[in-house]
Amino acid sequence: MATTPALDLSADIVSLTAALCDIESVSRDEALICDVIEAALEPLTHLDVTRIGNTLVARTSLGRAERVVLAGHLDTVPLTRDPANLPTWRAGDDLWGRGTVDMKGGVAVQLKAALVTEPSRDLTLVFYEGEEIDSQYNGLLHIHQQRPDLIEDADFAVLLEPTGAIVEGGCKGTLRAEVVTKGIAAHSARPWNGHNAIHDAAEVLTRLAAYEPETVVVDGLEYREAMNAVAITGGIAGNVIPDRCVVTVNYRYAPDKSPQDALAVVHQLFHGYVVTVEDNAGGARPGLDRPAAKAFVEALGVDVVAKQGWTDVARFAAMGVPAVNFGPGDPNLAHHDEERCPVGQLVDAEAALLRWLA
Repeated sequence: MATTPALDLSADIVSLTAALCDIESVSRDEALICDVIEAALEPLTHLDVTRIGNTLVARTSLGRAERVVLAGHLDTVPLTRDPANLPTWRAGDDLWGRGTVDMKGGVAVQLKAALVTEPSRDLTLVFYEGEEIDSQYNGLLHIHQQRPDLIEDADFAVLLEPTGAIVEGGCKGTLRAEVVTKGIAAHSARPWNGHNAIHDAAEVLTRLAAYEPETVVVDGLEYREAMNAVAITGGIAGNVIPDRCVVTVNYRYAPDKSPQDALAVVHQLFHGYVVTVEDNAGGARPGLDRPAAKAFVEALGVDVVAKQGWTDVARFAAMGVPAVNFGPGDPNLAHHDEERCPVGQLVDAEAALLRWLA
């Protein structure tokens, strides 16, 4: 019978990151790394550990005035074989390999925080599965569905996704909708017998081109909204006037708007057309007015900017917990064949988190 490899939490942050990366954990195959981390946390008597599938939640119960969440996902995108990006290797000032950026460096920082027996704030450490694939597999979603009490009592959360070691506050919401134009099919040699739905899509695109997205300040951070056509489909044959055309629109909206507010903006812009929403995920306020958030930013002493994309901080917002993104690694190298993280960012991220918890 195969034995579960041991994880040495006392190792330096770079070695710990490499050890985590070297445990393959492509999405839907997180059982082993979850077992390894669970075994490493088991001797830490100041933590109460709960497992849901291949997701772990470890909590202190010290009666502190604040509770904060540190969260990171255990899964990675698939490995490449040519060139191979596991096992990890060190080259100069960088640690190379799958997961070094996205996001086992952040998970290693969480594990270092787990060793703090008397943190200044109560801690909830979340190590979750299924972030890189369809939402139904996401461990944060499973917590929300099955044990929201494990997170809802927190004042603030930090998602240790790669940010280049700066703080990215909250995130924008994202709405994807189909705007449909309808025509009448006819032979393309006799177009007067029909009505061209693709030609009608010109008005949809004209409205999009004329739309001026807002820049919205939330908790002192600027979120730049965006509304774009991301796909257009129509037509059934080269000799048929198309009777239907679909323009797919993606609206990235500031976290001051609810999903319902965002939908109202889209309906107003495309008044007169059939609009079908395919996806609408709300954003997350950074909560930088909260004492825990202020202390976090002060302890780190790094730049703070708005997160212009969507991340799992929105899942914390859905549970009533404001959140920011902060972690080692350049997000532009996530999922890249040349995925690598500067060891200095791993060291600095660990030091910053421990300062905050001291």
